Amino acid sequence: MKKIPSNGLSEAELFSEMEAMKKDDLKWQTGRNFAYVYYPGEEILNVVKKAYQMHFSGNALNPSAFPSLRNMENEVVSMSANLLNGDEEVVGSLTTGGTESILMAVKTAREWGKKNRNLTGLPEVIIPATAHPAFHKAAHYFNVKVVLVEVENDFRVDPQNIKNAITENTVLLVGSAPSYPQGVIDPIEEIGKIALEQNLLFHVDACIGGFILPFLQQLNYNIPAFDFSVKGVTSISADIHKYGYAAKGASVILYKNSTLRKFQFYTYTKWTGGIYASPTMTGTRPGGAIAAAYAALKFIGNDGYLKLAKSCMETTLKIQNEIRQIPELNILSSPDATLFAITSDDFDIYELGDEMGILGWQIDRQQMPASLHFSINPAHEAVADELLQDLHNAVAKAKKISANKVGKNIQLQAIKTMQKVLPKSLFEKLTQLAAKHSEVGGKRSAAMYGMIGEIQGKGDLDEMIKEFLDKMMKE
Repeated sequence: MKKIPSNGLSEAELFSEMEAMKKDDLKWQTGRNFAYVYYPGEEILNVVKKAYQMHFSGNALNPSAFPSLRNMENEVVSMSANLLNGDEEVVGSLTTGGTESILMAVKTAREWGKKNRNLTGLPEVIIPATAHPAFHKAAHYFNVKVVLVEVENDFRVDPQNIKNAITENTVLLVGSAPSYPQGVIDPIEEIGKIALEQNLLFHVDACIGGFILPFLQQLNYNIPAFDFSVKGVTSISADIHKYGYAAKGASVILYKNSTLRKFQFYTYTKWTGGIYASPTMTGTRPGGAIAAAYAALKFIGNDGYLKLAKSCMETTLKIQNEIRQIPELNILSSPDATLFAITSDDFDIYELGDEMGILGWQIDRQQMPASLHFSINPAHEAVADELLQDLHNAVAKAKKISANKVGKNIQLQAIKTMQKVLPKSLFEKLTQLAAKHSEVGGKRSAAMYGMIGEIQGKGDLDEMIKEFLDKMMKE
């Protein structure tokens, strides 16, 4: 057990220790990662840091105690609504991130449904299979039923299938702009028409697209309508800490009007400590994140965001065009913006991810289908040529038969055999044991992803992942 030191460390000792702890952290300023951090350059980063520190101790729990934070939040919401083609009726809140924004949208729909729908069972939210897991998380927390609609071959949902899934208990329809896994925008206009016809709420998850798609539209890229300009859209989530380049965590949840937003609020008036009211999930809300979001939008400005969006999109197209020249690689679907995924019919794509990892690139793995994911940000413009050269080399290595691959194939065959011959309870124990002894932070994960693919849908994967998370949180 760790204990608070009897005598505090000196400032030098403390920061020396903390700096040493960072040695294995993601080196996001190098542009060799494709997720988690969106880096616009040192000038913007330093301004955002300064704004955060300026309001480091501020707490937006009580708007009257820190009117500066209230004013900044209101202005951020207003600027975001304007960017996303909202009118003067559109309102919203700042949250800690896309997950909380989505949680709020689902909670709002639940409360709206109780008042406006003749529910005979649990409120239902209809989402495409590619929608963010935060919708499932929200349903789990708020006792809402998720109705999952499979997507088409291009990974976009068919609006007719959404319409067919509507019941008397439906309260919310969902579309992504874009979906994270493949970077495609769902047919928002068509879903909006269904929402209007059926008198239902319609949420657009633009968490990753909300602060880049509008600027790509201004640059005349072919981006389909996705925001409040679409009739039927009643709420939008958009993360400022992604392509808005604010500090973590800052997102907005926007509603068509105040009537809807009131369903988001929580109040309790019978506490001996006084009346309690909060607009979002959290009580205490760090002032630094609000100030940093305000600073990013005001400092970068529309022209600055256009330059950043142009850099991201040109780099994306450059990388995609080169990937299309590699016969063994395929880009999934036709991505709409700066996110995309690649796969292969010729070799295990996870092996390519491992080879790129050895070369110092951090690329996320995906499943169903197996693929590697790229989110392009301004930092990638400077390293695109190096990335492509390494990608060519890594493809050549991934194609070669290696002892590692043979070992992996033996492992997968063993898993298949164990599933057939072992009792379910024993197989679950073995998968938990495998999770406990798996390498955390290892450079090769192709075997692990292959194993997950083999046990997918067998009811054991959740427990295996929980064991793995538990191990990570202890180390």
